[in-house]
Amino acid sequence: MFEVGEYIVYGTKGVCQVEDITTMQMGDMPKSQYYVLQPVGQKGSKIYVATGNQKTIMRKILTASEAKELVQEIPQIEELWLDNEKVREEKYKECIRTCECRDLVKIIKTLYLRKEKRIREGKKITATDERYLKIAEDNLYSELSIPLGVAKADMPAYITAHIED
Repeated sequence: MFEVGEYIVYGTKGVCQVEDITTMQMGDMPKSQYYVLQPVGQKGSKIYVATGNQKTIMRKILTASEAKELVQEIPQIEELWLDNEKVREEKYKECIRTCECRDLVKIIKTLYLRKEKRIREGKKITATDERYLKIAEDNLYSELSIPLGVAKADMPAYITAHIED
């Protein structure tokens, strides 16, 4: 069970704060306990999820020491090099669905390098690559910003500064 006030990752919705734990009845289902989640950065939005939900990944966000360790490991995390567009997009989706920070880093590193290569070739980043880069960055930076006490917008600079030390 998560505690009220705790930050968790809720599937592809990203980081949410547990606002409440309540008993309620949804439709013709029997009464059960639900988490009331407030997605970070989406004021006024609420998600109601059964406390016993097994379908969607729910986990605590990284601790400060885990977040610092992840940032230090970024240079060693492998990229995802797949030539086939369809296979690559499926791999991106799979990585995002795991809700694991290391998988998000793989996507970001891959797409950053692809973007740089395409720019050198006089091309723009593809819409698909841009979409997955934004999703991965949003999810990773949202999660890291809380335990590290760094604004989400400042996370790229924080990461760059800490992997170059």
